[in-house]
Amino acid sequence: MTGKLKITLIKSTIGSIPKHKKTVEALGLRKLNQTKEMPDNVAIRGMVDHVKHLVKVEEI
Repeated sequence: MTGKLKITLIKSTIGSIPKHKKTVEALGLRKLNQTKEMPDNVAIRGMVDHVKHLVKVEEI
């Protein structure tokens, strides 16, 4: 796990529980279809796992 992840917000956080909203915000995602490249590490993978229904993840 030394590569990068391309994380895209594909579903709105409206109606999500507050913990999920804060996790998406911590990933740096604010608008729909916004994409961020993050390092592939255990912390980021854990955050993505909590909001997997809201984001799309691709390995780079």
